[in-house]
Amino acid sequence: MLKTVVLAAAISASFATASTAQDQSFKIGLSNAFVGSEWRTQMIDEAQAAAAAWKEKGVNVEVVVQSGNVDVQGQIGHIRNFINQGVDAIIINPASPTAFNPIFAQAKARNVLVVATDAEVSSKDAIYVGIDQKDWARKSAQWLADTLKGKGSIVAINGIAGNPANEARVAGYKEIFANYPDIKVLNQANASWDQAQGQQAMQNLLATYPDINGVWVQDGMADGAWRAIEAAGKTEKMAATGEIRKDFMQSWSDKKLNSGASVNPPGVMASALNVAVLKLQGKEFKDGVFGGAYGNSIYIPIPFVDGNNLADNLKAAEGKPGYWSVTATVTPEQAAEFFK
Repeated sequence: MLKTVVLAAAISASFATASTAQDQSFKIGLSNAFVGSEWRTQMIDEAQAAAAAWKEKGVNVEVVVQSGNVDVQGQIGHIRNFINQGVDAIIINPASPTAFNPIFAQAKARNVLVVATDAEVSSKDAIYVGIDQKDWARKSAQWLADTLKGKGSIVAINGIAGNPANEARVAGYKEIFANYPDIKVLNQANASWDQAQGQQAMQNLLATYPDINGVWVQDGMADGAWRAIEAAGKTEKMAATGEIRKDFMQSWSDKKLNSGASVNPPGVMASALNVAVLKLQGKEFKDGVFGGAYGNSIYIPIPFVDGNNLADNLKAAEGKPGYWSVTATVTPEQAAEFFK
């Protein structure tokens, strides 16, 4: 009888060990619908590195990447492919806040966790882990308002019209500048987060408004905007928001530009992945952890670069390529704070 009990216990322990090992192996799909910037490339690279780091904790995280310049329908195709491949979770940098609701519902029905990052989504079948894009804009807009001492004429250069992150940012800077009746926003242009388009947009705006005092411009385009400002001989007279790329920060330092930049870290997808793995392990979120416009967002910190810490950020960028962006990631240990 004793042998039978011992054997049963051994078999039970064997099954438990096998189950634990199986539970510690996850397949996660990464969907990116825009490859027009090195920021997105760094985002994917950092997410893959975060997945690899889990192996040191005894957790096998396999990532499958679908990345390309696709419209909403194309990105819905990404999600369908992931579901058909049997992934445990999908992390998406979404091209729309609302268009994915039906496909997210399908994912949930198949027990697939969906985590959006970089841009919030309205679906109750998904969560968001990333920065508050509206607050990102508020911080840089406040810097510009303070630098101009609450008075002056400015222009704005935005990203991709209709993109949820861009729309949140536009709302954020408008909210700040509305508090300053002596700051006039003369005009705005879209430049698709592209450096060359940012430079052309700034050239056009300067030709129309030669006496502007400031520029609110988003990352990916600020380097181009500053090039146009320099070509017009207005560097010393201009205050403009900047970028967090190494090459721009070096130019910022060398030319003593009057600039400040909110950081949207490329590590947001890695942060989302770390949260996803903990959730897949069966952990439950704390009460009150979610907020945002749709009530499903976990916001992470937004660093800021200005003249006070520019040198420190350049030091952190040593040995990195010129396109490398200042970054930050919510580690697994930090992500655990979101859970009970």
